[in-house]
Amino acid sequence: MDQSGGQVAGRGFRQKTVNLEQGLPTVKQALNRLQQEIRVARLERIRLLTLIHGYGSSGKGGAIRQECRKTLDYLLNRGDICVVIYGEDFSRRHGAVKQLLRRFPRLVTHPHLNNRNRGITLVQIF
Repeated sequence: MDQSGGQVAGRGFRQKTVNLEQGLPTVKQALNRLQQEIRVARLERIRLLTLIHGYGSSGKGGAIRQECRKTLDYLLNRGDICVVIYGEDFSRRHGAVKQLLRRFPRLVTHPHLNNRNRGITLVQIF
């Protein structure tokens, strides 16, 4: 870990895990924090955020998860972020993950790789 809370994972690559569920926020509060964390990541040159948004207790995915992913898809389409990888797709077999692993080889030690965790999303920042 470095002083900003991000992990240094190789030359020019820093990652940070953000728990958007911490403190039991409303959906609006969680989305505001999401936007803030992306801004901070850019300023601190963090290249990858692991967002913990949870899956929800309904079995269909919680409101924070759904709205967070909608927001990330919107930011991706606008060109504000580079890559979005849902936790259930965070597998060595997935094409976007293969590219990410080639770019950041130390990512192979990520604790959620190959776990199909629907409660997280990875975001690559420009």
